[in-house]
Amino acid sequence: MAVARVWKSVRGLFRSIAVGAIRAYLGFALRTTRWTFRIDPQSYLYLTSQEGRTAVVVFWHEVLLLTPALWWWVERQNPAVHLRVLVSRNSDGRVIADVVAPWRIWSIAGSSNTRGKSKGGAAAMLRMRASLLHGCLVAITPDGPCGPRRQTQQGAEALARLVGKPVIPMGASCRAIRLKSWDKMFFPLPFGRGVFVSGAPLWPTPDCQKQDPAFNLQTHMNNLMEQAQVEQQHATAGHIALRPQVTCPSQIWNGVGALLAPVLPLYLRWRQSKGKEVAGRVREKMGFAACPRPSGKLLWFHAASVGEALSILPLVQACLRQNAHITILVTTGTVTASTIVAQRFAHDRVVHQFMPLDVPRWCQRFLNHWAPQAAVFTESELWPTVLGACHARNLPVVLVNGRMSASSFRFWQRVPGVAQRMLAPFAWVSARTEEDAQRLRSLGANSQLSPGDLKTAAPPLPVDAQVLADLRAVIGERPVFVAASTHAGEEEVIARAAHIIRQTYPNLLSIIVPRHPERGADIASRLNSAPRRAQNALPTERDAFWVCDTLGELGLFFKLGDCAFIGNSLPVCPGGGHNPFEPARLGCVVATGPRVQNFEEAYQALHECVQVVQDEQSLAAWVVRMLSCPEERAVLAHQAQAVATVNATMPDDLAHQILELIW
Repeated sequence: MAVARVWKSVRGLFRSIAVGAIRAYLGFALRTTRWTFRIDPQSYLYLTSQEGRTAVVVFWHEVLLLTPALWWWVERQNPAVHLRVLVSRNSDGRVIADVVAPWRIWSIAGSSNTRGKSKGGAAAMLRMRASLLHGCLVAITPDGPCGPRRQTQQGAEALARLVGKPVIPMGASCRAIRLKSWDKMFFPLPFGRGVFVSGAPLWPTPDCQKQDPAFNLQTHMNNLMEQAQVEQQHATAGHIALRPQVTCPSQIWNGVGALLAPVLPLYLRWRQSKGKEVAGRVREKMGFAACPRPSGKLLWFHAASVGEALSILPLVQACLRQNAHITILVTTGTVTASTIVAQRFAHDRVVHQFMPLDVPRWCQRFLNHWAPQAAVFTESELWPTVLGACHARNLPVVLVNGRMSASSFRFWQRVPGVAQRMLAPFAWVSARTEEDAQRLRSLGANSQLSPGDLKTAAPPLPVDAQVLADLRAVIGERPVFVAASTHAGEEEVIARAAHIIRQTYPNLLSIIVPRHPERGADIASRLNSAPRRAQNALPTERDAFWVCDTLGELGLFFKLGDCAFIGNSLPVCPGGGHNPFEPARLGCVVATGPRVQNFEEAYQALHECVQVVQDEQSLAAWVVRMLSCPEERAVLAHQAQAVATVNATMPDDLAHQILELIW
């Protein structure tokens, strides 16, 4: 008896070592394989248990060792998913159950009764039925545990019929050795490529006496296996050919992000000390969430700065109108944009967070917490790490108002592999213009909607009617010139232009609205201590300038002004321009400097409605002309307003396309 106990202990020790070794190797091989998941949209709902959906997942016994990779992918989509796998009661089945158990893959032991011998099939059927009814996925190998190879038994169909659930057929392939077993099992090798392919959900007929030809599970599974093997072979061939272009640059980018991660928190704290980050929210830039994830479906919008945030406002509003059950997460990169979101996106189903920096671990942390059903990026926000993480999770990603400037295009052409890897998996891209669409297409964005600029579809900037009336009473009949979104260096030019204008209109009031409100104090000090809106100071009759260094009131100042100059466009600053449609929608005539490359198409659309000025003399001459000719000013304002509101239906059309991605 003592010898037997010792022998039993030794066998248990060897078994534990074997199970641990198998688990370690299998985890290493599967986690170093680059997986692609081709999941049918309807099957995605069941595989990720959206809204409590469950299904019977079937795959051939030969790919049993590959399936933990599918489970890891499913868990990333929905951490609340539970899985039960049917295994046989023999020693092989128990080893498999012990290997996968630490990965939260729980087993149900049992198989069909043969030759009158009970193998626990009836009890296993009852447990699987209970699991499906309580929200668990159930996975079955319909040709297991002993074959014949690739011939389905009736268990999967019978179980699905019993509980009224669909069957999801799966195929898989990867770089592997084929074992000399009855099923020719895949034994995965590390550092390869792999593919999982799902078919559409199959529903068995209620009448077990009738066989639906469309169900034919065996044919579906064989076809999916062939598809997976072909895709995996093509991916492997492409991987070898494209390795210098595709794999290396993206790995270098991710590696640089990982190396910089230890010092980036110090950089963020330094930015906070300069007022460029919000105290108490710096950790959001590292992927830490500031609030719990709301329950239900979540749609993620990312807009880097103020212009992008304002452009997606009508799109967010359209999504909220069309779906009363989703929550929208809006991420931004700048403090000013976060303020705009707080002011303009105020809604009980809108959550704001700062976008994490493009560091692999931070992006994964962000996605693990928020687990969105789809992501909407705006304009030129293309970050390889976060997009790669989205694509790896099979998360539908779209780009709206896609912009690709000439300089950005030249940059991405130098690393075409990285660009192609980012853009090719996009569900679709909606570019601003045909030129942007062509550039994005040449870099890999093949699925595109018709071009159109969301900035021409945005609603007018908000204006508080009572505040407007009060300010008009303070200003009286004075002519008003507005210089909006100005940058460093432009205020001096505007001050000299205002001096020239006052020779014709001595009571002129010039309102200066800096793009960055924190510059307000410095600007006011250089304009003879001009009153500042941020200090609730109002202009008196003696004040030639009024510095309006606040956020969210730009529409108010455009309504006050007789004419407006749009900054970041004069030769004295880096340039690029700002959105001219904002004043145009409010009936304000517009002038700009020559440097408007960031909004070139918008200015081309406005054409003769906008005056281009080079310096203080030409700016002053234009303002004097507009003040002297109210009829011409009214005609130009009307023409510009018509152009700026041409795409009024675009947000609803795009919202419909986006919501289709999350069913």
